[in-house]
Amino acid sequence: MPAAGTTGKKPPARRAKKHGKVIKFLHKPNCTTCRKARSFMERRGFQLYFRDLAKDKLSSIELEKLIGNRDHTDFLNTRNETYREEEMKDHPPSRSKAIRMMAKEPNLIRRPVILGGGRVVLGFDKDGIAKL
Repeated sequence: MPAAGTTGKKPPARRAKKHGKVIKFLHKPNCTTCRKARSFMERRGFQLYFRDLAKDKLSSIELEKLIGNRDHTDFLNTRNETYREEEMKDHPPSRSKAIRMMAKEPNLIRRPVILGGGRVVLGFDKDGIAKL
């Protein structure tokens, strides 16, 4: 017989602790990797706030703050035509040049850029997303 004040039913399974966590999601809506990451995160209950990098570009100041002490080359999109034409893999641009280029040409930014809990995750990185 159930204890007083209970229905005898098991409590519902607890949701993942990430449920409802607010995340900034910087992306391009037509980017396949962005769509995959978005779907993955929404299925896990993340609350995403979107910024379309094509329509609302990051300024040099925003990029400087976003990159912080990290290696700026991690933020470069290796699939971008400019990246390949400029042979940035073998001859990476200086930090200041890379920031200017990314501010001018947002396709040069590796996407999506996911911000939450003081962390930055680049691309569709399941392990990085799990740490948010």
